[in-house]
Amino acid sequence: MSTKTISLVLLIIGAVLLVLSLFADLIGIGSYPGMHSSQIAGILMGAVLLALGVYFRFTKATLKK
Repeated sequence: MSTKTISLVLLIIGAVLLVLSLFADLIGIGSYPGMHSSQIAGILMGAVLLALGVYFRFTKATLKK
């Protein structure tokens, strides 16, 4: 897979995970009202994946096979 494809996948997965974690209670997938550890972990993971996707997308980084 090319770097562009990997970056796009990371961007999409990161954004979806971040939004789902942020709005879990509003969507109805939260176990109880308020922020708890699984939501915070999802937010952090989504943000990291999103940042990696942006990094690979807008830099000349190459992934070695």
